[in-house]
Amino acid sequence: MNHDLAKRLVPGATVEVVQQILHGDDVWTTSVRGTVLAYEQQPTGAWFAHARDDKLWLDRLVICKDDGEISVLNLDQYAVVRVTDPVSPS
Repeated sequence: MNHDLAKRLVPGATVEVVQQILHGDDVWTTSVRGTVLAYEQQPTGAWFAHARDDKLWLDRLVICKDDGEISVLNLDQYAVVRVTDPVSPS
């Protein structure tokens, strides 16, 4: 994750996230928009050799969509995150 982008993923910012999933010979693309509730790195339940605390750490973005649905997005190298309405620094 781009460090400058990560600093802008603060609660209240509005984002659009485009994710791609490889499925056989196809690529499924989906996009979601919402307001950031949280952005953090969290460990998975899976073991991963030589990683911090023997866990695979993922970037997770929690957003609230316009209809009120809460979505937890695992961000990988193929995810494109665009801040559409940033939060002004106080």
